[in-house]
Amino acid sequence: MAPIGPDGSTGSSEEGYSRGLNPRTIQMIAIGGAIGTGLFYGAGGAIEQAGPALILAYLAAGVAIFVIMRALGELLTYRPVSGSFAEYANEFVGRFAGFVTGWTYWAVWVATCMAEITVAGKYVQYWFDIEPWITALVVLGVMFAANLISVRLFGEGEFWFSTIKVTAIIGMILIGIGVLMFGFGHAANPTVTNLWADGGVFPNGMGQSLLVLQIVLFAYVGVELVGITAGEAREPRKTLRKAINTLPFRIGLFYVGALLVIMSVSSWRTFHAGRSPFVEVFEQIGIPGAAGIINFVLLTAALSSCNSGIYSTGRMLRTLSLHREAPAALGKLNSRSVPFAGICASAAAMVIGVIVNIISPDKAFAYITSVSTIGIIFVWGMILVCHLIYRAKVARGELPASDYRLPGAPYTTVLALAFLALVVVLLFFTESGRTAVVVGAVWAVLVCVGYVALDKLGKRSVAPEPVE
Repeated sequence: MAPIGPDGSTGSSEEGYSRGLNPRTIQMIAIGGAIGTGLFYGAGGAIEQAGPALILAYLAAGVAIFVIMRALGELLTYRPVSGSFAEYANEFVGRFAGFVTGWTYWAVWVATCMAEITVAGKYVQYWFDIEPWITALVVLGVMFAANLISVRLFGEGEFWFSTIKVTAIIGMILIGIGVLMFGFGHAANPTVTNLWADGGVFPNGMGQSLLVLQIVLFAYVGVELVGITAGEAREPRKTLRKAINTLPFRIGLFYVGALLVIMSVSSWRTFHAGRSPFVEVFEQIGIPGAAGIINFVLLTAALSSCNSGIYSTGRMLRTLSLHREAPAALGKLNSRSVPFAGICASAAAMVIGVIVNIISPDKAFAYITSVSTIGIIFVWGMILVCHLIYRAKVARGELPASDYRLPGAPYTTVLALAFLALVVVLLFFTESGRTAVVVGAVWAVLVCVGYVALDKLGKRSVAPEPVE
C-alpha cells in the first residue's frame, strides 16, 4: 500500500523529488499548458480550412477536454502521484496498459517539443535570416540546460513564460475590442459580421470543419501537465484541484475569446497556414511595432512548451524506470532532485525535430503535430478508461470515493471517449492524419515488442498497490 503523507502525497514514484512547485507556479503551469503553439501558430491553417466554424470546433473540443481534466482531477485527489497517467493505467487496467501509456506520453511530448522548436525557427525568421533548424537546435539546448538545474528554475521559467502569454492574449483581445468599437487602426472591415457574412459560419462545409478537429486537439496538448507535477507540488490535492477548476475560464478566454476577436477584426479569408493569425491581425491594424511584439510572445510560447516538454518527459521516464519499464539509470535523481539521465535521453530524442526541419521545413509542423495528436488521444482515452474503472470500484465499495467528482459521470466520461474516437476516424481523411495513423501503428508494434522483451528478461515490477 502506498501511504499518504501529510502533504497529500504517496510514497511511490515521486519519492526523492523536491516539492519546489508552489501554488502560484502550478496555476501558471496550468494556464501555460492551455496557451501554446497550436493556438498561436496552428490556428492560421485551421482558420483557412474551417473559417469561423473553428470557434465551434474549439468549443466542442474544450468541453471534452474539461471532462478529461475533471476525470484526471478525481483520480489525482484519490491518489496524487508523479507520472500519474502511467500509475493509474497500471493500477486500473494492467501493467501492459501502464507501460504503453507511460512510453506514449513520453513520445507525445518529444513530438510536441519538436513542433515547438520548429515554429521557434519560423518566429526568429521574422527578424533574422537564420535557417529554422539552427534556431531549433539553440532553443533545445537552452531549455535542456535550464531543466537540468532544478525544478524551481523550471517552475519560475514557466511562470514568467505563462505571464507573458496571458498578458499578450488579454491585451490583444482588448485592442481587438477597441478596434471593433471605435474603429481605430487600419483593418479593412472590422465588424462582428465577419463571423457569418463571408460564406457563413461553415464556409467550406461541415466536412472541413470536422477535419480541423485534429489541429484543434493538438492545441490542447499540455492541459494535462498538472498531473505530472503532482510529485513536486506543495499540497497537491488542494493545488491541482484549484488549477483544474479554472480550465473552463481559460478555454473560454484564451481560445474562444481570442478567435472571436481575430475573425471579427478581419475576414477569415485573410489568414493562411504558415503564418500566425495573431501577427497578421496586428499588422492589419497597423499599430507600430505591435506585430513584432506579438511575434516575440509567440516565441516565448514555443519556449514555454518546449520547457514543459523536457520537464514532463524526464519525469515520465523516471516513473517508467522505477517500474522497471525503462533502463534503471533513467530513474536516478541528481543532487538537485532532478532526473538527469531522463532529461538527457529525452532531449537527445528531440534532436530528431531538428533533422526533420532540415529535410522538410515546410511540412515539419503538420507532420509532427499529427503524430503528437494521435498519441495524446490514446493517453487522454486511457485517463477516461481509468476513471470509469475507478468509479466502478468505488460503487462496489472497493476504493474510497473522491470528494472532487466529475459531474455527470459515467455518461460524460463515455461521451468524451466517443469524441476522441471520432477524431481518430477523422485522421484517416487527411494526409498528415494518415501519416499519424501509420506512425501510431509502428509505435504500437514497438511498445508491444519492448514489453514482451522486458517481460522475458524478468525486469518487470509488480503494479503499485492502491491506496486504501
